[in-house]
Amino acid sequence: MDKRFEGQIAIVTGGASGIGLGIAERIAREGGQVVLFDLAESKLQEVSKQLRDDGLLVERTPVDVTDEQALETAMGDVVRQYGQLDIVVNCAGIIGPSATKIADYPLAAFEKVLKVNLVGTFLVTQCAIRHMLPRNYGRILLLASMAGKDGNPGMAGYTASKAGVFGLVKGIGKEYAQTGITVNGLAPAVIATPMNQATAPDQLTYMTSLIPMRRLGTVEEVASLACWIVSKEATFNTGFVFDLSGGRATY
Repeated sequence: MDKRFEGQIAIVTGGASGIGLGIAERIAREGGQVVLFDLAESKLQEVSKQLRDDGLLVERTPVDVTDEQALETAMGDVVRQYGQLDIVVNCAGIIGPSATKIADYPLAAFEKVLKVNLVGTFLVTQCAIRHMLPRNYGRILLLASMAGKDGNPGMAGYTASKAGVFGLVKGIGKEYAQTGITVNGLAPAVIATPMNQATAPDQLTYMTSLIPMRRLGTVEEVASLACWIVSKEATFNTGFVFDLSGGRATY
């Protein structure tokens, strides 16, 4: 699998840190040309330089996944530069309030979480499909969460947004099932990432307690499964959300 992605072009949103960065790095280490999309411009510049200094094919583009025009321009620029788009992994997302019951959950916060996590996912997928259709080939992976499958109390916005990602995966995967484009999701339990530094400690403890392995997952474990899903090996999977839960998921 050393050169599994050789000759392929991949875009990873939320690629400046955490799961996005881990997936992007693995694709690049397996021969792919990766373009990182993220709003964190200084971090984006830092990590892309580190990866290029390590001999990897990595570029960067600051972009807001909720800005339809900016996203279309950025993705179009990638296709114009490289002539194709093989893989899109959408990891851009925010947690929003945690350990907050719905009675105290601000509407503005709820709308913001849905805009980034669900509307952003819709726009990234829509844009990717349009660029992949001419070649009738593509791999789209959308990051969901166990929260969207069985619910995390105290996180109404995050839970609802990730449940929406499940719906997008299942519906859009069926829409393009007779093409060479697959649309799948990945639903991790809680993973050790910088994003979880914003999660209330009690909330984090609760989520970890639901995992039979009694530990957080690692970015490397997510990247391992993600890279199989977006590889040419995964030919008979679409419209499916894969679990990565340390035993939490039982159905």
